[in-house]
Amino acid sequence: MKINWGTAIVLAFIGFISFIMYFVIKMNTNEKYSHDLVTEEYYKEELAFQKEIDAEKNAKALKNNITLKKTSYGMLITFPEEKKFDKISGTIFLYRPSNKKLDFEIPISLQNNIYLIQDEYMIEGRWNITIDWQYESTSYMFKKSFTY
Repeated sequence: MKINWGTAIVLAFIGFISFIMYFVIKMNTNEKYSHDLVTEEYYKEELAFQKEIDAEKNAKALKNNITLKKTSYGMLITFPEEKKFDKISGTIFLYRPSNKKLDFEIPISLQNNIYLIQDEYMIEGRWNITIDWQYESTSYMFKKSFTY
């Protein structure tokens, strides 16, 4: 049997479509390739964006901003020493881009200007930290990506 140009083109299209369909089905059914969206309530968070911009601007204007340091005990967060620790309030939010089940939020409760997130809560890999804190009715926000 002789294959002409028309038959070869049709077979090439069928092969290409089969190849693409294989990968589409594999990506949609395999849990290994399951990735979450960045956030569930995108539009709700967009409305609060200007407040975040102002809070980040306030944090950048500080003489000493928050610092992060990995220790054998966990992640050490150091707040500015010129601020009285008992007047600092807010939350620490840790976001794991690869798995939203590992995300967690901690209310800030300080005994001094250092806060320790214990090693048992931190899993090796990439994290995004957002520290939303207030001091004497002024809002500050610290955001950073790091690898633990």
